[in-house]
Amino acid sequence: MFKLLLTGVWAAAITLGSVYVSLRHASAPIESSEDAARAAVQEYVPGELITVPRIANGAVQGYFLTKLSFAVDRTKVSKLSLPLKETVTSTLFDILVGKNLINVADTTSFDLSTFKETVKKGLNEQMKDEVIFEVLVEQLEYLSKDDVKKLGKPSKDRSPPVPVVDRNGDTAADVIPGKERQTAAGH
Repeated sequence: MFKLLLTGVWAAAITLGSVYVSLRHASAPIESSEDAARAAVQEYVPGELITVPRIANGAVQGYFLTKLSFAVDRTKVSKLSLPLKETVTSTLFDILVGKNLINVADTTSFDLSTFKETVKKGLNEQMKDEVIFEVLVEQLEYLSKDDVKKLGKPSKDRSPPVPVVDRNGDTAADVIPGKERQTAAGH
């Protein structure tokens, strides 16, 4: 019995000692000067919900409901010749309609990270500078033409918009940093 008690005290002492040593010698992550400079000018801009038609076979087949937000360089945004939201909306139409990034019939080919990178690259090309640091996809859903018709008629069996799921099983649910604190505070 005494040996069992002594073994327990020894295991607890070793555990507490290792935790103390690891906390004592742990250091804060080193932030590069490039990361610090980016953080100094970075600002999160909430996006607007936009509806982008999906065109195939010469006709509208459905609509994407998209809400994107952005981490931007605030110094460069203030120097843009066109407003950011209008530029974003125009470029998103070009990307989603023109490049056909999302195949609704086969979502296994869709990759959310590739989508974000393509949007970021397209926006920065449109603005002729690296204004966008990161694209946050808060909402990306699809409504077929039949779903839109059902929305126009009063009915109990309406189906909600279908979230677009990428090949990894990820859905768009990014949250702007700091927004969750505002929501929790009741703002």
